Amino acid sequence: MERIAIFPGSFDPITLGHQSIVMRALPLFDKVIIAIGDNTEKRCKYTLEQRMEWIEKTFEGIPNIEVDIYNELTVDYCKRKNAKYIIRGLRNAIDFQYEQNIAQINSELDSEIETVFLLTELRYTNINSSVVREILKFGGDVKKYLPENIREFF
Repeated sequence: MERIAIFPGSFDPITLGHQSIVMRALPLFDKVIIAIGDNTEKRCKYTLEQRMEWIEKTFEGIPNIEVDIYNELTVDYCKRKNAKYIIRGLRNAIDFQYEQNIAQINSELDSEIETVFLLTELRYTNINSSVVREILKFGGDVKKYLPENIREFF
C-alpha cells in the first residue's frame, strides 16, 4: 500500500519553513499532498489559485508531490485521497499545544489516520506566513523568508 501523507495549511504564502518540512517528509512517504485549505472563516491575503501556483513552482520537478485545494474536514480529505498520515510542523511549545489538540480530535474522528510531527529546523523557527504578511504590509523585504522559485513575485 502506498504511504500517502497530507500536509494541510493555508500557505498564505508558503515559506522556507513549509518548504523544509515538505522536503524532510519526502523520504518518509511515497507521496506528499500539499493541501491548501479553503477556509471561508479565515481571511487570506492571496487567492487559492495564487497560493497553488506558488507551491507548484516551489516544488516543480518533484514527482511525488501533489498540490491540491480542499474544503472539508482534513480527515475526510485524507480518506478521499487514501492518505493515512497528516504532517504538521512544530516551531515551538505553543505550536505543539495547538497541534496536539487538533491531532487528538482527528484521531477521534478517524483512528486510522496518524499525525506526524516534524520539528522545524532551528533557522526557520521565527518564520511564519503571518509575519511575512505583516512585513509586506509595511513595505518590508520578505524574500529571505520565501522559497527561491517564488521570490520574483514579491
